[in-house]
Amino acid sequence: MYTLGIDIGSTTAKAVVLKDGGEIVSSSIVIATVGTDGVSQAIENVFQESGVGRDQIRFSVATGYGRKTYEGVDMQLSELTCHAVGVHHEFDDVRTVIDIGGQDAKVLSLNEQGRMVNFVMNDKCAAGTGRFLDVMANILHLDISQLEVEAAKATHPADISSTCTVFAESEVISQLASGVKIPDLVAGICRSVASRVASLVKRVGVRERVCMSGGVAQNAGVRTAMEQELGVEIAYSEHAQLMGALGAALYAFDKVKNKNF
Repeated sequence: MYTLGIDIGSTTAKAVVLKDGGEIVSSSIVIATVGTDGVSQAIENVFQESGVGRDQIRFSVATGYGRKTYEGVDMQLSELTCHAVGVHHEFDDVRTVIDIGGQDAKVLSLNEQGRMVNFVMNDKCAAGTGRFLDVMANILHLDISQLEVEAAKATHPADISSTCTVFAESEVISQLASGVKIPDLVAGICRSVASRVASLVKRVGVRERVCMSGGVAQNAGVRTAMEQELGVEIAYSEHAQLMGALGAALYAFDKVKNKNF
């Protein structure tokens, strides 16, 4: 049995085709903003890769920032629930989920069954999000994928004190002009993101095991800085950016399995 999960984020569209509620037979990540054809492209990619036809999908669920604008699914579901389901599938002992997306950051507290029991969210400010990293990478003329490589070279991480993206941008430019090395600036930027999000985690309460999901979780510089801020090891899955779509596909499977649709 095949199910489809779609995560329509603010900067990327993700899709997962799941077989029998366990095996990811295909996945796709397309960089595209809400309202573009990125969702259709991601879905087309997973069908082509898997060889599964649309008529073979028993149930489909959309989640994410733009889920309410997409009608080509059986159900729409909060990304909070989907990330909880996806992470619990990957790590059944995780109790705290840190999800850093393109435009917001969310921290979820899970019980032993993987159900969300509390959460806190930052969606009012770009600081502590993927957007913050994009802005800083542009200032330093780096690709976003280069940030973790540069951060690993740092010897004296810079202090980025501003919590506002606009002010932090000016601060980075000033430090760059003063001769601060790029690796030290990048490490400082990663620490700034981690510090901002760690304050959210502490509001919910740090309960181990802790996991990061979302696109920013792929940045080892931010993960390392987060571990230092929280004093705990951060669990990480290669499916981190797909966690919402995976959770949506898993939820779809449960709907069919329990005949609850």
